[in-house]
Amino acid sequence: MAEPGRTVTALRERPRGQVEVELDGAPWRLLPADAVIGAELRVGRRLDRDTARTLARELRRARAMGVAVQALRYRDRSRRSLEERLARRAVRPDAGEAALETLERAGIVDDARVAGTRAQALAERGYGDAAIRFDLEQQGISGELVEGAVAALEPERARARRLVGLRGAGPKTARWLAGRGFDAESVEEALGGPFAADG
Repeated sequence: MAEPGRTVTALRERPRGQVEVELDGAPWRLLPADAVIGAELRVGRRLDRDTARTLARELRRARAMGVAVQALRYRDRSRRSLEERLARRAVRPDAGEAALETLERAGIVDDARVAGTRAQALAERGYGDAAIRFDLEQQGISGELVEGAVAALEPERARARRLVGLRGAGPKTARWLAGRGFDAESVEEALGGPFAADG
């Protein structure tokens, strides 16, 4: 941090959302634009202790935001998954919380969407309701959202019948369905009668 009491004499926009900050006529630091805005830095403002503390907090929040956005780059993630990622990267909890709240307000982090999308993808890959519930719970999705996502799927029995149509009826298919989280009633109905899961 700068010595408290120095004055911002220039702010120059740089590529990738960065701002070059000049203090007392000399280059000081390259900072994320959102941290500069959050700390309300402007030409003529003194960088006193309060402003320096605010800037430090904004820099922590910007770092947390960067970690979270990077984690979301290739796939949607639950809030808990992001909290764990931030903790592994040693992001302070207050900064992580602020970043996640911002992302939730923007609709970028949405556990209901994650639950629905993930449940649908697993159902399409041949998983039963128990396996889907387990997967969503492991991602930290709340029980209410898990149940809502499962309820929105095609009924498990219909999915089991379709898979039996593709794989054929028999003990091997019964074991396969049971191993993929289909309940016994769905398996029996799809196969047209009881089969021993271990036979």
